Amino acid sequence: MVDVSRTAPAAATTDVAIRTEGLGVRFRRNRRGRRSFKDLFSGQSRRTRPGEFWALRDVSIEVRQGESIGVVGRNGQGKSTLLKLVAGVMLPDEGSVTVNGGVAPLIEITGGFVDDLTVRDNVYLTAGLHGMTHAQVDGKFDEIIGFADIGDFLDTPYKHLSSGMKVRIAFAVISQLEEPVILVDEVLAVGDKAFREKCYARIEELLAGGRTLFFVSHNERDLRRFCTRGLYLDGGTLVLDAPIDEVLDRYNADYGTA
Repeated sequence: MVDVSRTAPAAATTDVAIRTEGLGVRFRRNRRGRRSFKDLFSGQSRRTRPGEFWALRDVSIEVRQGESIGVVGRNGQGKSTLLKLVAGVMLPDEGSVTVNGGVAPLIEITGGFVDDLTVRDNVYLTAGLHGMTHAQVDGKFDEIIGFADIGDFLDTPYKHLSSGMKVRIAFAVISQLEEPVILVDEVLAVGDKAFREKCYARIEELLAGGRTLFFVSHNERDLRRFCTRGLYLDGGTLVLDAPIDEVLDRYNADYGTA
């Protein structure tokens, strides 16, 4: 059975922020492996068909509110897939995922921005897509633009910004969301060093306020800086769930780098 649920913070009766049980996602390598609509309602939907593979399989975790979780593993081992399942932008093929409250998804954060709209219009559009009202954006607009530090380009079409400037404005908007869970997936690699440090300080500020962090990264220094607990994924399965130092030591012993 597949189950995906989102619970409003006020309705939550537990301090669990995220729970997954037997979570699995299956992908196809080519069109020959594509499942038909009929397969979804037959026993074959539970088996791996030719051309298919499990990107994530039988992953069960429980994350408490206020915890800082670092997810490590080689490329293609299911880290970003897990994050997308928690974000609700992908549905599992098996198992369940429950998130108590909303999420602030710092993953692929420039997605949803419209090239031909100005930076100003994109701020309102993107914040609105994430649930902020026009009045709420009005109240935070100066803070958003001040954080992004691109005031001279406020009325410039978004498509004319550099990749680094796009990340600046996207992070500035998403980090203003007042959701209890923060999802981060290597989104700051494009930014310059000074802005990355500014973003990291903002993340630390959010964590100090009791937010829950789910952080995917290959940067060992950042993982040790932000996270107290680690999840080590390999081959789409959860190899180790332990304190972050223990997880990184095990990963480094296996592969030599985060």
